[in-house]
Amino acid sequence: ARRTQDRRQQDDGPRHAARHALSAQDEGHPGSVPFFSAPDTDPSLAGNRAWARDLLSRVPTSRLGSGLVVAHTVTDAAELDRLLASAVAAGATWGSLPAVERARVLRRAGDELERRRGDLCEVMAAETGKTLDQADPEVSEAVDFARWYAGLTEELEQVDGATARPVRLSLATPPWNFPVSIAAGSVLAPLAAGSAVVLKPAPQAARCGALLAEALWAAGVPRDVLILVNVSEDDLGKALVSDPRVDRVLLTGSFDTARLFAGFRPGLHLLAETSGKNSIVVTPSADLDLAVRDVVASAFGHAGQKCSAASLVILVGSVGTSRRFHDQLLDAVTSLRVGMPSDPATQMGPVIEPARGKLLDGLTRLAPGEVWAVQPRQLDESGRQWTPGVRSGVRAGSAFHRTEYFGPVLGVMTAETLEEALDLQNGVDYGLTAGLHSQDVHEVAHWLAHVQAGNLYVNRGITGAVVRRQPFGGWKRSAVGPGAKAGGPSTLFPLVDWVPARARHGAPLGGAATRLLDSARAAGVADAPFSHDQADADGPLARAFASDAAAWRDVFSRSDDVTGLAAERDVLRYRPVPVVVRLGERGSVAALVRVVGAGLVAGAEVTVSTPHLPPAPLGAVLHDLGVTVRAEDDVAWLEMVRALPSGRIRLVDEDAERLANAVGPRPDLAVYSQPVTESGRVELLTFLHEQAVTLTAHRFGTPDTLADRALHERTAT
Repeated sequence: ARRTQDRRQQDDGPRHAARHALSAQDEGHPGSVPFFSAPDTDPSLAGNRAWARDLLSRVPTSRLGSGLVVAHTVTDAAELDRLLASAVAAGATWGSLPAVERARVLRRAGDELERRRGDLCEVMAAETGKTLDQADPEVSEAVDFARWYAGLTEELEQVDGATARPVRLSLATPPWNFPVSIAAGSVLAPLAAGSAVVLKPAPQAARCGALLAEALWAAGVPRDVLILVNVSEDDLGKALVSDPRVDRVLLTGSFDTARLFAGFRPGLHLLAETSGKNSIVVTPSADLDLAVRDVVASAFGHAGQKCSAASLVILVGSVGTSRRFHDQLLDAVTSLRVGMPSDPATQMGPVIEPARGKLLDGLTRLAPGEVWAVQPRQLDESGRQWTPGVRSGVRAGSAFHRTEYFGPVLGVMTAETLEEALDLQNGVDYGLTAGLHSQDVHEVAHWLAHVQAGNLYVNRGITGAVVRRQPFGGWKRSAVGPGAKAGGPSTLFPLVDWVPARARHGAPLGGAATRLLDSARAAGVADAPFSHDQADADGPLARAFASDAAAWRDVFSRSDDVTGLAAERDVLRYRPVPVVVRLGERGSVAALVRVVGAGLVAGAEVTVSTPHLPPAPLGAVLHDLGVTVRAEDDVAWLEMVRALPSGRIRLVDEDAERLANAVGPRPDLAVYSQPVTESGRVELLTFLHEQAVTLTAHRFGTPDTLADRALHERTAT
């Protein structure tokens, strides 16, 4: 009796020409509005099934959004220049609005997206081949992004020790595989941060992008603050990405695309979620029935065209020879119904374009030692519909082990032990999602401590991250630039410029910070300003270290389950990451000490490159605290950077563009060049990886303590 959802009653998008008044949320104080995840459509309800049948009947002939695509196609450089100039001017007004007003618009945007759920699902199915079970959660995620970022924009005004200054213009270049949810997140985050936004949808999803923009305009986002453009991928596309008025570029795509973009303009501020080569480990203690279900769902949802998809399953010990697992996996794969999304019985839709190049190789060619357990078959003349494939015998270091093919093919690897499986799972250039199926608490705890990925999943599928509950973003080559997880608490931090301010709140210092502060005082730099425009130079280092301690205590040392669901545990935790800190020729020693102090609080490995060694007593304390200090002129410094395979660099009074010109496009290097602030909430992010961990906490509906015990054991160790 409590399940009353009926999409026919709430779907009043533009097809029905219904308009709406301000939502009830806007009548109160937005800062007090709690966040709730938007519910997906419940297919068990008759009204929703009728809604779905009507929606799918329109898919074969759908032209929604076509007129908008034509109207917003730009083929002239002068017109593109005019649009960018208009956006910059309008962005100044948008960024000057109080955060509460921007938040109000974003919450209305969430309502509008919800109202247009049916139209958005229709276009995703018609344009990108999404089945309804894959398209519907995208709309929920887009709604969640709007409402979550509305709350974050208000929090930006409350950051202690730094002031958020909106940038002029951001460019969102979302992918075709999540044409609504990622596109919405890529637009809504910079809007929340106070920036004007240019949305350039992927060509394969131009209609999806058009309907998204139309919904946001209807919600009150000014048309000159959100600019929709469809441009060619060659000259005009390059001109758009490289335009100096664009302060942030938000890309979701391949690592190769990130490298291409980085080469367009030295010092381009690129924030990208890139490729993944994701796997699920299955150990002998796993529930094999559940493991098969989750492997198949993770591998073949949206025809394997998800950056988070499982393209490998790694079988440990006896699972590798288990006839039961083998037969169930093949039965589950071969029973998937492949078809077009207009057919409600379709379980796996088409690939976005006719298979060619790398994807065609993945579907048709085997490496030495590999065999087809299930051989893919092309079902249509276009080359878009393929049955799913499974190749066994994938060897360590082979092409299929390390290459993302982005299609409906799963590789099977075997390992004798969990440690060997971890070596295989970590032995790729990417680190987006990773999964484990095990009922052994020690295995789970060990895996959680050693796997290298941004989103971890235990005893469930590895796709379908939810805003706030499972913030999304990877490690290694799966993330480019100084970004933060989408849908997390820090998403907006890299989307603004931070201006130093006086920190007014703090916590008692730890031993390392106390020693470093005492040595800085002895060297006479504790009261020096971090920058020339810092107004108050009275004890900034002590305040900064106290702010670090408070940020560590209140945010970064915690692994709280923010949603408190009975069925699963969801925690966001932070892991230290090595950072090279470079002090410029005229840089402030006080600023250097302040940044190093943040790294020590985070527990990170810190290497300092400086043209002049710090005073001897201060240098001795840095050495004792484990900080490596190198005296390097510019030539030696740049040689060192060129030799770095990847990593993070924090510049202190050093020119980021000069570095980019010297070393060339290096998307595998994340460069942090913002002014040094007193804010621990800002500065510690440089030295920390975000990692979202999700563990199923039940078995067939019965509560299970495995997740809690594994998390406790990990915390205890």
